[in-house]
Amino acid sequence: MKAIPLSLTLLAGLLMASQAHAMRCGSKLVNEGDLAFEVLERCGEPKSRDIVGYTLSYDQRREFKIEEWIYGPKSGVYYILNFEGTRLHRIETRRKQ
Repeated sequence: MKAIPLSLTLLAGLLMASQAHAMRCGSKLVNEGDLAFEVLERCGEPKSRDIVGYTLSYDQRREFKIEEWIYGPKSGVYYILNFEGTRLHRIETRRKQ
């Protein structure tokens, strides 16, 4: 019986924030690896756009800006896009609370 509340708690945690590999903008799709200008072209301006840090290239010779763009809420879900340099690195989703 104790396993059911624990399972529900774990499931709720997974639903709160998860990683997606693509995001739909109308009839268009953006994917990890797309360029920032392609995302802007397909989805328009994000609701929020912030510089959240910097990272180095693999050879540690170039510094890249890390940006976070937020779209939504779409059907109660926010899409958080993480860019390293000009490439879309990660797409996360969070339910509106």
